[in-house]
Amino acid sequence: MPFAFPESSDGPLDPLGLYASAIDGSDYVAHVAPIIRRLVPATGDLIDIGAGGGQLGAALVDPSRRWTTIEPAPVMQARLKALPNPPALIPLGWDAPDLVCAPAATVLAATMPGYLADPTAFLAFCRSLARRAIIWVVPAQRGPRGLILAGCLPSAWHGEDETPAIDLILPQLRGELPSAMAETDWTFSLVTRDLPRLARYLADRLGWSPDDRRRTDLLTYLAAQAEPVSDGLRLSVHRRSAILVWNLS
Repeated sequence: MPFAFPESSDGPLDPLGLYASAIDGSDYVAHVAPIIRRLVPATGDLIDIGAGGGQLGAALVDPSRRWTTIEPAPVMQARLKALPNPPALIPLGWDAPDLVCAPAATVLAATMPGYLADPTAFLAFCRSLARRAIIWVVPAQRGPRGLILAGCLPSAWHGEDETPAIDLILPQLRGELPSAMAETDWTFSLVTRDLPRLARYLADRLGWSPDDRRRTDLLTYLAAQAEPVSDGLRLSVHRRSAILVWNLS
């Protein structure tokens, strides 16, 4: 069932916390994890780069094996520490000069900016830590990738490049293409009990002034798409992910 993000505070919504709470209630793990298990039947010890809330890593790692997360965001670190079987946490970004991490059998990187900014450098970093396999989960749908729920908005409003991330990444890898690749569809779902507040958050992130007339249109646009559920109103966006695997052994 979709997870309603925390709305008890009157303070600003945290974009990372908002995203993580939506992933909790989406079918992302249910669709992606089985494909990864088919392509990499045994992950062994796992390094999870940009682990976020740890949803996918927790579904893949054997509880008896070492699970290390590299995660710089405090809100995500708090979520990782609160898991029933919390991973070892390195509270740094993957490109931090003082990062020290023991290698593992498998390296996982799911939906993170590292492979978008410099796929070759990021793959080299993954290779330095992986002994058997590298797994990337990359957005493969045409549509916005940045602002949460931008897929619910007209492209003229969000103004993002809608080229699928996979189409940007693969040409840059040249001779280092993955050993195997698969794709799957899933639905990003977020439940809110305060749609006007969520609309204000999106308008603020878009940089609209407080008196911008589009703010009213945005709320109306979201309300037309929202589905009533027991916990509030659900907004959903179609997603497609590509799973890329490099077999090293």
